[in-house]
Amino acid sequence: MRAHRVRALLMGGQACVFYGAAEFSRDIDFAVLADATNLGRLKRALADLMAEPIAVPPLQLRHLRKGHAVHHRCMHPEAHRMRVDVMSRMRGVDGFDALWRRRTQIALPDGTKCDLMSLPDLVQAKKTQRDKDWPMIRRLVEAHYFEHRARPNPAQVRFWLRELRTPELLAEAAGRHPRIAAGTAKARPATAVAIDGNLDAIAAELFREEAAERGADREYWQPLIAELAEFRRMR
Repeated sequence: MRAHRVRALLMGGQACVFYGAAEFSRDIDFAVLADATNLGRLKRALADLMAEPIAVPPLQLRHLRKGHAVHHRCMHPEAHRMRVDVMSRMRGVDGFDALWRRRTQIALPDGTKCDLMSLPDLVQAKKTQRDKDWPMIRRLVEAHYFEHRARPNPAQVRFWLRELRTPELLAEAAGRHPRIAAGTAKARPATAVAIDGNLDAIAAELFREEAAERGADREYWQPLIAELAEFRRMR
């Protein structure tokens, strides 16, 4: 991807590993810029990987811009059978230009630089209907909290109060930062009840919050799933 200057951000399970919430994953997920120039670069990168399409829809701008994921399997000996999934648009997630400005860049020991979706954006992208994503959200935010809670900045505190999914830790964060919690509580009922420290009430609000996100994701995907069924029928 870097060799062909593809505008792409690592997300999914591999990004979770970088952020300290390890997840075993056999595929690599990228958020990509959906324009003609970047699509050409992406196709050249996939050609170098000897990547073959393994599902519908085909790799076209109109499908990426609509929110579909496009799936390939690499046959290159150095990445044999590795799956590469690319998306450009996700429910509740900002457009690529905003994601790119907020990206995290990590240098590997050999000097290779990896562009990752920022942690808040990755958390937002994982608010899906899939069971496996919600424990990962919890681990991602907890790892960040434990790493920075001794000396946090206001942006980090606001992130925790918006996203922590552990009742005890959300109550702790609200107790440590009451002023910021009071401001966040207007937009998140779970944080509002966390100010009072009632763990059962926090858990109930977190359950309602997750159920609402799952429902919104199912609704978002209904027309896309119908399109996928039509793509399969036509193929």
